[in-house]
Amino acid sequence: MEKFITVGQITAPFGSRGEVKVIPYTDFPERFLETKRIFLRLSGLFLEKEVEGAFLQRNRVILKLSTVDTPEEAKKFRGALIQVPLEEVWPLPEGHYYHFQLVGIDVYTEEGKFVGKVKEILTTGSNDVYIVKSDAQKTDYLIPAIKEIVKKIDLEKGLILIRPLPGLLGE
Repeated sequence: MEKFITVGQITAPFGSRGEVKVIPYTDFPERFLETKRIFLRLSGLFLEKEVEGAFLQRNRVILKLSTVDTPEEAKKFRGALIQVPLEEVWPLPEGHYYHFQLVGIDVYTEEGKFVGKVKEILTTGSNDVYIVKSDAQKTDYLIPAIKEIVKKIDLEKGLILIRPLPGLLGE
């Protein structure tokens, strides 16, 4: 089964020709300028649409989708998630990771102690924070994604090695 990644969400119609406003959920909103097809997920529906045109407008993307030619038709897609197949995700520079790559991954200390699994990632102003669920301790740990703490991320082995500061793991 093909896996899809959400890269944006339609918020409202735009203009009189059926365009839609999109909030990009990607660090690369310019990807929409090159995208030829997208998949829309809305209320249990999953539709493939061709992209006839796109332009960037401040922190939004404006898309013209095939067979959507009026504001009334565009309004039907309000709230739809815009997805692309996993293999179409743009590569990141070395040492950078998409959140979907890290959620569910095991976290260990450098000494080999299992801490838990990444449950969620919070994006803050300065750095991400991994919320790590520990079944053994029945708690969540907040692990700042900074070089002083996160020492290694190995996607192939499915693990993150950390060097916790005193008190970070409640010790």
